[in-house]
Amino acid sequence: MNFGLSFETEMKISAQEEYGLRCLLQLARADAQGDSLTLSQIAALEGISVANAGKLMWILNKAGLVQSQRGTKGGYRLARAAADIRLNEVISVLDDETVATHCKSYTGVLTSCVHTGDCGIRPVIVELHQIVDNALSDITLSQLLGTEANVDAVLHQIQNNKHKTEMDRAQA
Repeated sequence: MNFGLSFETEMKISAQEEYGLRCLLQLARADAQGDSLTLSQIAALEGISVANAGKLMWILNKAGLVQSQRGTKGGYRLARAAADIRLNEVISVLDDETVATHCKSYTGVLTSCVHTGDCGIRPVIVELHQIVDNALSDITLSQLLGTEANVDAVLHQIQNNKHKTEMDRAQA
């Protein structure tokens, strides 16, 4: 009996996080070839509007993740090597959800949550944010370049290494 419960995990990320990460991966691929990409090229490669690509590049540029260059050879490129950009940094730039905004999003018909002073859910939300941030801090943009199978293998290797390190610490 499974009582209607699904044991598959699903993490939801915002469209801004999804498209921002995908745009960064396009820039990482171009960078590997020594190229930069225009807004039109980024938008076409990811199937998004030029306006949306522009908004994402503005956010990523402001955060120091990408650089823009004007002129005939202009375009966008990564500000640092893909191996030096960690996913937790990317998500924190693109994600406007914090614990404070999370709590303000669920006020019901009131102007503030009835549990603002003492909330049993807030520590869970804080811990989930920390777990996700820690997991994403182990992954770089360069590790996401390649086929889905190769990236999956890399991620499993990271997880296995982390588990081994934790086991070694526990035995010490």
